[in-house]
Amino acid sequence: MANQIAHFFAPYPHDDAVEGVRDHLVKFWDPGMRKDLVSIAGGLIPSTEPLHPLVLRAAAQLRRNVDE
Repeated sequence: MANQIAHFFAPYPHDDAVEGVRDHLVKFWDPGMRKDLVSIAGGLIPSTEPLHPLVLRAAAQLRRNVDE
């Protein structure tokens, strides 16, 4: 599902696309889903499908927000 969100935002300028993906995850995904995504992006949970680069960037921002 995260990759589908990234494909929607892919035509946007890069920074806007990353922000769009991150904002969508914050607004519409519950904290457990975001935590799992951050774990998948960090390689802690295996995934059957590689994550879109925009998702990886958004997950990195989410991880920083959790760590602060």
